[in-house]
Amino acid sequence: MAYKHGAYVGEVPTSIIAPIEGTAGLQVILGTAPVHLAKDPYGCVNKPILCYSFKEVAEQVGYSDDFKKYTLCQSVDASFRVFNIAPIILINVLDPAKHKKVLTGKTIAVTNKQALFQEEGVLLDQLVVKSEDGQTALVKDMDYIATFDDDGFVTITLMKSTVISSIQVSGVAIDPTAVESTDIIGGIQVSTGEETGMEVIRQVYPKLGMTPGILLAPGWSQDPNVAAALQAKCEKINGVFTCECFLDIPSGTNGAKTYTEVKEVKESLGATSNHAYPLWPKGAVGTKHYYMSALAAACTAYTDANNEDVPYASPSNKNLRITGTVLEDGTVVDLDQEQANTVNSFGVTTALNMNGFKLWGNNTAAYTSTTDPKDRWLACRRFFSWWGNNFILTYVQKVDNPGNPRLIESVVDSENIKGNSFVARGFCAGARIEFLESENPITDILGGKIQFHMYLAPYTPAEELKALLEFDPNALKTALTGGE
Repeated sequence: MAYKHGAYVGEVPTSIIAPIEGTAGLQVILGTAPVHLAKDPYGCVNKPILCYSFKEVAEQVGYSDDFKKYTLCQSVDASFRVFNIAPIILINVLDPAKHKKVLTGKTIAVTNKQALFQEEGVLLDQLVVKSEDGQTALVKDMDYIATFDDDGFVTITLMKSTVISSIQVSGVAIDPTAVESTDIIGGIQVSTGEETGMEVIRQVYPKLGMTPGILLAPGWSQDPNVAAALQAKCEKINGVFTCECFLDIPSGTNGAKTYTEVKEVKESLGATSNHAYPLWPKGAVGTKHYYMSALAAACTAYTDANNEDVPYASPSNKNLRITGTVLEDGTVVDLDQEQANTVNSFGVTTALNMNGFKLWGNNTAAYTSTTDPKDRWLACRRFFSWWGNNFILTYVQKVDNPGNPRLIESVVDSENIKGNSFVARGFCAGARIEFLESENPITDILGGKIQFHMYLAPYTPAEELKALLEFDPNALKTALTGGE
């Protein structure tokens, strides 16, 4: 170390701004990740992985800008880079023990004791490095060190002083193209009871103590089977919880290429649930193309977090932070307000450029089949789901207590105090609870059943603001005659 005498300064990299946090719109995202870049490629498969930062994602499941191969990464990018919102829960279904391919041996030149193995998805634990003649296997961490470069290729650094002009390299790599929609949907293995794909959603609450707010599978939800499974998973999570799912209307082959085709394609997708929020087309930030569900879910979670983590405001007309809208093949889509409104009339949300792209649409997939405000409007539907989940989480501690007047009063008083607070803060028009004798016959009381009646009135979105313009001749006359 150099001898120092005097005063010195140093600089450190600028700290990344910490993301804002909120759980009302907690995203539970299913898809594929570049697990070969993770600390434990085999330990991040079919598990709910909670991440509060981009760094945590990179360590736990890996990260790549190749959104087509690694679909989870578009939600990671949208959440942490575009909106800076946390946390998210990732469920990676790419299994390196199953979705893999063998890499045949290659002879690679060594320069300055380094060689570059230009293959993607290499699993370092299965990398085989041999001498120039292929007769001697080199030992990892003794003869060489293998690391990934910025492009995801493997850099092999030789550690011994012996001059070697080339080496032979082979191994195994993950194969994201081997993942199918059935892997996303998942199931339960009869022999082991292991849960995969969407069945892992059940583990979110018992493992992490959190309830899903939004389910999504960008890059997969445009498949009718995946869309159907996502809609089914929104209800009765762990037997009691409810949430919503964001779906992508396909815009590629057999998809909607124009706004007039969206209705037919939505119907082909089977998007009909009051818990589903269909979106079309895709969004772009420069050269990066995202499925709209990834952007809209991040935008919704961000909106909630900026509203005291209460999901009362619609994400519609909020800044989507994109530079354009595109089809699957990258074709630019430029909608005007009338065309975007037509898409909305199908019960589908889109994006509209009004001095910056905004998310545009309030309807769930159930529209136009229902006009019930709690099922038609996404903001109202999410408010009902969120309130119901909170009720369960709050009062499960009182289950099995004596069913006396004190218990009933404590629930009624607590909920009404909370409801009055929400009304005062403008979150809703009304929120009150009652214990009605007519809904609690003595036979139910004797059977250990107590029922409360909750009245919720979340504000519906002001979708149409209209002003009537009328010519005022009297004002003109006054101006010209001076009021005489």
